[in-house]
Amino acid sequence: MSNLKKVLKNNEAKGNSVTVNPSYAMKQLIVKMKGEIGAALPSQLSSDRFQRVALTAFNSNPKLQNCDPMSFIAAMMQSAQLGLEPNTPLGQAYLIPYKVNGMEKVQFQIGYKGLLELAHRSEKLKSLYAHEVRENDEFDIDYGLEQKLIHKPLLKGDRGKIIGYYAVYHLEPNRYSFTFMTYDEILNNGKKYSKSFEGGIWENEFDSMAKKTVIKKLLKYAPLSIEMQKAIAFDESVKESISNDMLFIEPVESQLLDVSI
Repeated sequence: MSNLKKVLKNNEAKGNSVTVNPSYAMKQLIVKMKGEIGAALPSQLSSDRFQRVALTAFNSNPKLQNCDPMSFIAAMMQSAQLGLEPNTPLGQAYLIPYKVNGMEKVQFQIGYKGLLELAHRSEKLKSLYAHEVRENDEFDIDYGLEQKLIHKPLLKGDRGKIIGYYAVYHLEPNRYSFTFMTYDEILNNGKKYSKSFEGGIWENEFDSMAKKTVIKKLLKYAPLSIEMQKAIAFDESVKESISNDMLFIEPVESQLLDVSI
């Protein structure tokens, strides 16, 4: 039983079930840990701002309220230290509830737009983007000695079904690289590596997750900042403690999810 559930159960026994709820219990936990949280937060994010963002995320998904509270706070801290806001329309990051060894935990996951934001900040890449390719588009790729990618979306009429996704990064001066994955390759990768594939974010935001997948494949060979390398390495991890560098906290699981992409 999670700490939040214990708090609620104890209060129900005392007849306080009307005044105490998961949101209140989480708020009290954050207040209690204010010193530890404040020491670990980046300078641009205040404890009060963290509390507002955390409670908004917590209240937006009832399933998070059944998870281990420390894994929720740790996931929030990962997001905060990367400067990404979770569970918002920005699509930068997500806090996803799922089971680890039979217990409900919170997994931190970087979104497609979060990767773009981190790449932009790193100043290593001039630009980074991804697009879907549809069956009626004009599309051609060449992975030979002179790489070439041509994509002209059909502007009039039905573009047809999605057949794949590609990602491109540009460097200074005039250097670039790209990679392409078919729709089936992305689908199979999601099924194989992502615990949140069935009935989760993959179902609700397939396009964003597909773009994230092909971008992560491309970035395996890109010159990245140390921060971005760490962020990608610990994407889709679950942690239960906090520090001034969450990227050095070992995840709960013995093996990270989705490390091959």
